[in-house]
Amino acid sequence: MRMAALLRTMRPAQWVKNAFVFSALIFAQRLLDAGAVLRSLAAFVIFCLVSGAVYILNDILDLEEDRRHPRKSKRPLASGTLGVRAAATAVVVLCVLCGPAAFVLDVWFGLCVLSYFLIQALYAARLKHVVILDVFVIALGFVLRVVAGALVLRVEASPWLLICTILLALFLALSKRRHELVLLEDDAQEHRPVLGEYSAYLLDQMIAVVTASTVIAYCLYTMSPETVKKFGTSRLIFTVPFVLYGIFRYLYLVHQRGEGGSPEALLMRDKPLLGAIVLWFATATLIIYFR
Repeated sequence: MRMAALLRTMRPAQWVKNAFVFSALIFAQRLLDAGAVLRSLAAFVIFCLVSGAVYILNDILDLEEDRRHPRKSKRPLASGTLGVRAAATAVVVLCVLCGPAAFVLDVWFGLCVLSYFLIQALYAARLKHVVILDVFVIALGFVLRVVAGALVLRVEASPWLLICTILLALFLALSKRRHELVLLEDDAQEHRPVLGEYSAYLLDQMIAVVTASTVIAYCLYTMSPETVKKFGTSRLIFTVPFVLYGIFRYLYLVHQRGEGGSPEALLMRDKPLLGAIVLWFATATLIIYFR
């Protein structure tokens, strides 16, 4: 019972975010390299466990706020299913296991994982209450996953890849803030103080800027001379429609369906959105590897 509650607190459904670790594997053209695949898988597992430790720590720090939240009150710590002492012990154990494993895999990768944990811990303790900076820290977590994936393979992370990642992550983070603001309405500030600094109009303006920037950055990436030279083809431009559809579909779900609070759950639940991502991945892979 306790182990099941602990696993729920680690939020395995959200581990899909750690798939960004595989970005370097794909775009460095190492997908057919068995050794590289194994190293990336090891990096993915480490990030899943470390992010799980961060989620536990976050729930410990937010215990009182979560108890007053309509949905978060059902979490194991907030509901009393899992004790604080057991949760804190789990954080220590996960860190002891993952820290050395990350450094054994690669020293620079280990430093990246350590940086990720410290930044996320600081976010849970303080930075999530700082307006605008809160969403940038969330986006930084995605960028660190991409960088870590490159470091573990000892390849360079493309600046284009990092730009597109941070823009996409900002899009998701801002959409999540909008969902929270609309869902909680007048009680928003009580449950998450930083929401008092936002308004639906402000978030819509930010989302519009980031959405346009994401699409433009990705289009420029597919057409840039560096990309064409690296992959030996200019056909990555054909993946743009899938990116456009995915973003438009997500905006539709946020504005018309009131979704967006849990991007990973939305991804698995909404078949058109999932289909767009699968088609993008398949098309990009075919163009890059079988040109």
